[in-house]
Formats: sequence, C-alpha cells, structure tokens
Amino acid sequence: MTTSLIGNVMIWDGVADAPFPGEVLISGNRIAAVARGAERIGRDRAAEVIDGAGRTLMPGLVEGHCHLSFLDMLDPKALGDVPPEEHAFATARNATRLLGCGFTSAYSAASAKSRLDVIVRNEIAAGHLAGPRLRAASPEITVTSGLGDERLPHMLRESFAIVADGAEEIRRACRTQIRYGVDNLKINISGDEFVSHARAEITNMTDAEIAAAVEVAHTYGKRISAHARAAESVKRAVRHGIDVIYHCDFADEEALDMLEAAKDRIFVGPAVGLVHNVVFEHDHVGMTRQDVERLGLHRKFEKCCATYHEMRRRGIRVVVGGDYGFAFTPQGTNARDIGHFVKYFGYSPAEALRCATAVGGALMGHDGELGLVREGALADLLLVDGNPLSDLSLLVGPARIAMVMKDGVMHRAPDGRRAQTHRVAAE
Repeated sequence: MTTSLIGNVMIWDGVADAPFPGEVLISGNRIAAVARGAERIGRDRAAEVIDGAGRTLMPGLVEGHCHLSFLDMLDPKALGDVPPEEHAFATARNATRLLGCGFTSAYSAASAKSRLDVIVRNEIAAGHLAGPRLRAASPEITVTSGLGDERLPHMLRESFAIVADGAEEIRRACRTQIRYGVDNLKINISGDEFVSHARAEITNMTDAEIAAAVEVAHTYGKRISAHARAAESVKRAVRHGIDVIYHCDFADEEALDMLEAAKDRIFVGPAVGLVHNVVFEHDHVGMTRQDVERLGLHRKFEKCCATYHEMRRRGIRVVVGGDYGFAFTPQGTNARDIGHFVKYFGYSPAEALRCATAVGGALMGHDGELGLVREGALADLLLVDGNPLSDLSLLVGPARIAMVMKDGVMHRAPDGRRAQTHRVAAE
C-alpha cells in the first residue's frame, strides 16, 4: 500500500468557510490523517513527501449533471449522426479531459447513445482509461413530441433520446437500459425552449409514465433523474419519487414547498451553464440577441436565478453541473458553474464549492467520504495555485490545477512530471 504526505499547504476541507494551514497523509486510496496548523504528521509514515509550496489542497470536484458523450455540437440532433465507434472514443477522450480539469467524479445526466457511459465507466474502473469515477446513465427517455424526439415523417432519424409512449413502453425502455448496466435512468418530463413543439413550460410525460419509470429504477436499486423545467413537471417528479431533479426553473411556490419537504431525499441541479452562455455569449456561436429573445431565454435565466435563490434559502441540496458538451458549453469549462452560483444565486464561495464537492459526494453515493478532506475519506484531491475561495475562476480549466489525485492515484503530479494516469488493474 502506497503512502504519501502532502505538506506545506493550505487545506480547504469541504466544510469550513476558509482554508487552514496543514498537511495530509494518504494511505492507499484513503486519507489516513489530517494535521492542522503547527501539528505535524511523522515523515516516517510516508514513502513519499510532496511539497505543496503553499498551494491550496482541496477535494476533487464532482460534476453533477455530466454528459461525457456530448461532443460540443451546436445542434444536439447531430449526436445521432455520430457512428458508435467514433462516439465511444470521443466519450473516452472527454472523460480524460474532465479528470484533468479537476473533476474526479461525475454523475451522468444522460448518455447520447446506449452503453456509451457504461463502457467508459467500466474502462475507468478497470484501470484502462484515465477518467473520473462515473455513475453511468441511460440516454434520455422521452415521449412522442417531447425533448429529444427528433424523428421525421419521411426518414428514420435517431438523436440523443429514446422515444417511448405509455407506461408499458416506458417500463420496457427502462428495463432495457438496466440490462445494459446503467447506474442512473433519465427521463424528460418537460420540454425545453430549444424545442419548438415542446417548450420549457410544457409537461408532456404523464403521471403513469413517470410512475412506471420510477418503479423500474427503484425495483432494480437504480437512481432516476429527470429533466423538469415546468412547475407541474417538478411536482410530478417529487410526487413519484424521482431522485435527482434537474433545472426546476419555473418551479412555483407549491413546487418549492414539495422540494423542501423532500430535501433529505432528493438532489436538484440548475444546469445553468448552458442557459447563461446562450444569453450572455450567444455571439460566440453565431446566434443573435433576437434569436435569444425569440426563444425566451432571458426570462428563463431570470426565473432560474430566482428559483435557486429560494432553493438556497430553504436548504435544498443543489449540485453543480451545467449541461457541458454543447458548442455554447465546451467540455472542460465545467467549473464555470461554481462561480455562477455565487454571482447569480447568492451563494458564498464556500457554499458554492460545497455544492461541487461534499454535496456532489453524497450524490455519488459516498456521503461523508467523498468531496471532503478528512480522515477516512476517499483520496480525491486537487492542489490549486492560489486560493479558489478568493477566485473561483482558478478552477476553470487545468492551468491553475497543479495536482489531480483520484482514489489515491496521481493523475497530474505537482512538480510537472508525468504521473501515473490510472491504477494498474492487477494491483
């Protein structure tokens, strides 16, 4: 079992509001000890001593709304045109990129094709691919004329979703994905402003269909997530036992009351990055202000901000992850959402970082042992040049992230040498 001591660092432990000086001992894939202030951990306990050079040591980030198989395209329909072989390699590359950007865990919010997440998760777990610990998802399961239904009357057109209508078809689709080995199912209960026939405030999946999906997921011990922007879609999601509810932009008072009543059971995620970037940076991909106004995206962004101010006040668990993988939100820039929580939702920097670490660890199924720097926690750690609590932009991209460790294995070493990128499967 390998042991490493990381000293001369400021530690942000995922709990406190500010970093403190100290050092950390890693043994195998766990944190064996944390010393504060003038306390010291005996150097004889470590095979390797790493000088942190005054940098900030913090937990690895958790992407709570991840789409590793989304390929930075402007038109999501084009995901259906990518051959599965090329798509698998591109998804693997995105996994390695995300890890290099400090995200040591990822909770998938949907795969663009069946089994893409599953095979990448398996390759990472086996030690053959460098990537975050991953909870693999199904494609988005939708209904006719719902978000993701891109079929045309004159040709067969596959996109990023599976279309199923009625409780029995939904059950079959969910069971099929479970047979393929997913950890999470995903259903689209509402529409979205990017879909002309199913706008965001339309709830187009019925109670019976939602209940069928949840029944299958929980029967097999799986989590189920939902795309839910409309107020009614949020209420149906809570009522039927959805575990992770994304967006919730147009949640009304009743929906917020229901979310608060279920806050010990559920997680929510705004996935605000995509809407933010389209509203404020649309010209980067050739959209005009008139396009944005026609889609009603300014209004949706304002509703999102108001909703998550209220979520914070009510103590509802919120995770970071902003629909990265579109042309507006290129893979690797995922940490921008942490700053959005502060600027637009009223979170303090420490609160926002907890959403991206400790709360994300609970989402991953490792409550109390992931997203934290404490004795016994999993050794997913970052070493950052500077103090991210003073400047959250330090976490965007790999430039200021000097070290990435996942599960006790060094992906990027702080001295610039090439580190071991994964744990050898035979160990």
